[in-house]
Amino acid sequence: MKNTLLIALCIIVSACSNKYAKVINTEADYQIIPKPTSLKISEGRFLLDENTAITAETKLENEGQYLSEMLSTVSNKSIPFSKETQGNILLKLDETIENNEGYTLSVSYNQITITGKTSAGVFYGIQTLSQLIPLPATASNTQTEVSIPATSIVDSPKFVYRGMHLDVARHFFPVSFVKKYIDILAMHKMNTFHWHLTEDQGWRIEIKKYPKLTSIGSIRKETIVGHGNTWNKPDVKYDGKPYGGFYTQEDIKEVVAYAETRHITIIPEIELPGHSLAAITAYPELGNTGEQYEVGKRWGVFPEIYAPSEETFKFLEDVLTEVIALFPSKLIHIGGDEAPKKQWEASKLAQDIIKREGLKDEHELQSYFIRRIEKFLNSKGRNIIGWDEILEGGLAPNATVMSWRGEKGGIQAAKMHHNVVMTPTRFCYFDFYQTKDRTNEPLAIGGNTSVEQVYSYNPLPKELTKEEQKYILGAQANVWTEYIKTPEQVEYMVLPRLTALSEVVWSSYETKDWNDFQTRLIHLTKRYEALGLNYAKHSLEIKTEK
Repeated sequence: MKNTLLIALCIIVSACSNKYAKVINTEADYQIIPKPTSLKISEGRFLLDENTAITAETKLENEGQYLSEMLSTVSNKSIPFSKETQGNILLKLDETIENNEGYTLSVSYNQITITGKTSAGVFYGIQTLSQLIPLPATASNTQTEVSIPATSIVDSPKFVYRGMHLDVARHFFPVSFVKKYIDILAMHKMNTFHWHLTEDQGWRIEIKKYPKLTSIGSIRKETIVGHGNTWNKPDVKYDGKPYGGFYTQEDIKEVVAYAETRHITIIPEIELPGHSLAAITAYPELGNTGEQYEVGKRWGVFPEIYAPSEETFKFLEDVLTEVIALFPSKLIHIGGDEAPKKQWEASKLAQDIIKREGLKDEHELQSYFIRRIEKFLNSKGRNIIGWDEILEGGLAPNATVMSWRGEKGGIQAAKMHHNVVMTPTRFCYFDFYQTKDRTNEPLAIGGNTSVEQVYSYNPLPKELTKEEQKYILGAQANVWTEYIKTPEQVEYMVLPRLTALSEVVWSSYETKDWNDFQTRLIHLTKRYEALGLNYAKHSLEIKTEK
């Protein structure tokens, strides 16, 4: 009797296995963004069921737990992770893989294996696997059976720097959303989060040695209503509501630790010498006039700028000492953009320094200012990155340039053999409108950057030789928040333009195809909807499936 039952059970298991082993898959089952380097369509599907289990070596515990949570959620079953018990989903490391972030993904009807040179590579393999899982139309729906198409994928990124920026100074966003933003970046295989923490309109990071930066500098009395270019008109209006917020150092530690689990490096930005009104309001002695100011209530560029005094340098060194203790990033962003020089032109101190240091003008004084900061950060084992204005007056020796005013600054820096991150406004400013038809669009800063424009971008300028192109680390998109007040609106402005950028910085240009991308994007928007993400449907200029 026992033998009969055992035979029957084996027949049932065999029939089930054969059912999934022989399934014919099509291209429609492999709608992945960013597009992998190599993908093979195979026969068969892997069923997520009560027998599914994940095994990973000790160094991949984070990835094992992450995958366990993800698969358990989508399958509505408990899919365990263990470092000891042999499962049918394997996570492995292989030092022979050439690219540090590269991975291989193998799916058959009875086993899944994800292999990376590093844990980051394994994590990106998991992100690809997640896109192979059919998702329900809405987050509230459940699937009775979830299976993954068989495949063999070999993949690695084109660029080492794949970045997204978020300005939390104009409008502040809570830790919970910053984590969600990091998750959005992770699902698109981005590896850098540029966190813009200080501005004229608010200082957002706790510095224990200078408490007034947050008690005073984080709060503006009110905020301009409407477009910022109306501030000097007689009918300008303000909302009359105090606005503020900042992250404690414990908040920062929490976010940094969370980002590390998603293999994302956070680059903090502490603006200098311009965009410093909030700090000068808190500590007027840092300014050039000694006057008492107020935190910026409008948008745009303010004339206030740090005085190039020893007191200012001491302040900035103290601030940066606390910043680098919180952020492990090798790069620290120091801004360097839009720094008016009128106050320096009228300052005896500034003019005396220009004369003493043998500088030609105020632009060279800014270079002197930034070199002082760079020397300090270099002494702490860090390097600076700044907007392309840091080229004016002479570039600091070890600086990385972030080219935003077109590509000219990036080209110049690369020819000087400096590392470059491309972020030109035409392709990479996600605070711009997403469509030329602004009828139903929320107020934005201006301009127009469509999904197709983003997708068309190539961060490697033709003006550079092959050798010079090696200094282009990658690209980044920026989200300035003058007119973006809520987390939902950030998502709306980012998605699906980020999706296009993810393929720009990851995939081979030889395989780029706008029509093919649109097809895959329709598939990915189902994932946005399942995750409850707010994306700009109209910007696709194609009909999404119901």
